Amino acid sequence: MSQPESNHPPETTRPWWKRIPLTLQIVIALVLAVILGIALGAGNPNPSNAALITNLAIPAELILKALRALATPLILVAVLHTFMTTNIPGTAGRRLAVLLLTNTTVAIVIGLLVANILRPGTWGYLAKPQTTITGNSLDPWGLVKDAVPEAILKPLVDNNVIQLIVIALCFGIVLRGLKSEQIAQGKNTYQPVEDAIAVLFEAVIRILNWVIALVPFAVFGIVAKTVAEKGFAPFQSLAAFIVAVLVALILQAAYYLSRVKIGSWVSPIKFLAGGTDAFLTAFSTSSSTVAMPITFEVLQTKIGLRESSASLGALVGANFNNDGTALYEAMSALYISQVIGQHLNLGQQLIVVLTSIFASVGAAGIPNAGLVTMTLVFTSVGLPTEYIALLVTVDWFLDRCRTAINVMGDMTVSALLDGKKPRSSEYPTDLQ
Repeated sequence: MSQPESNHPPETTRPWWKRIPLTLQIVIALVLAVILGIALGAGNPNPSNAALITNLAIPAELILKALRALATPLILVAVLHTFMTTNIPGTAGRRLAVLLLTNTTVAIVIGLLVANILRPGTWGYLAKPQTTITGNSLDPWGLVKDAVPEAILKPLVDNNVIQLIVIALCFGIVLRGLKSEQIAQGKNTYQPVEDAIAVLFEAVIRILNWVIALVPFAVFGIVAKTVAEKGFAPFQSLAAFIVAVLVALILQAAYYLSRVKIGSWVSPIKFLAGGTDAFLTAFSTSSSTVAMPITFEVLQTKIGLRESSASLGALVGANFNNDGTALYEAMSALYISQVIGQHLNLGQQLIVVLTSIFASVGAAGIPNAGLVTMTLVFTSVGLPTEYIALLVTVDWFLDRCRTAINVMGDMTVSALLDGKKPRSSEYPTDLQ
């Protein structure tokens, strides 16, 4: 997941446990959980340990409840903040919006196709949870009717994702329009609203950081409980899930290269070679925001794009574009449905597509927001969110891979915006 740089205190003033990277904390929690799970029986637990094993899941339950509570306000405030603070020119903005929506939709479709074909969730099996998924048939008119909320705040209370999408988009577009009108008239009465949204956004992010800091405890509890009760069989399908996600990300990269070849003057080889620094930075930091300055630089100096195209794709587009994350969240929903033996019909998979698109837009640039937005995708089709804690055990690696794809998507948008004609008259030596 793309992550902005944060204003942490100097390393020397922070407690030692806060100086350990979250990824390393999760790995340590995973190792300790496996050791404890083996000690408690590894699939054949002693009945005297039943209460202890059951209680191990309590931290994960509490943390996931907190994430679910944060999901809807986070997405709503994040979308409003993005609309209010991002300046996009009219014609270029419309083309940028089409490119971003197309790329994200293709990413999700690729993810769902790979998950449906490879069916990684069938390589292992977990016991069905008490909650079940209702198998309603596809009802387009029903989706339209359900999209209109009865009250403005009701979707926040009910965690109704589709209605939240409608409210956030409507308010975001209107507020952006009002701001543009007032700027043209020399007024700034919009400023208090923008400041209030910025403060709310920062407040939600701080609370999210508190919850994210507790994620290793959730991983420890759920993994230790699973190993103790069922052994290692439930984790066999995680290997298949990793393979499936990597296959889907490779296909998405191939789609990007084909778009670059057909829709721009840049050759795929030049695109890959010139973007190497940006890809490696994104993978090593798991942050497209940290990679953003490097992405912007290589698009101009190594690939040779115009500054306007580079800025729209790498700087503005990065606030909306999270193709790799959208792909991952859609695949996660389908994977978990396969693992627990449930079935997502066509209508539910369509809801997954819509929710993943919106969640990826709202989560762009927010640190570790994938956990929160994934709860939105899961709850939109009735999937139990407790299995998200199992996905966290492999997320530290897949996060880096999908972040590299996010950056590649930003660069692809820039190349397509640059068109079929190079800036050879300006920088002839760069385009040899």
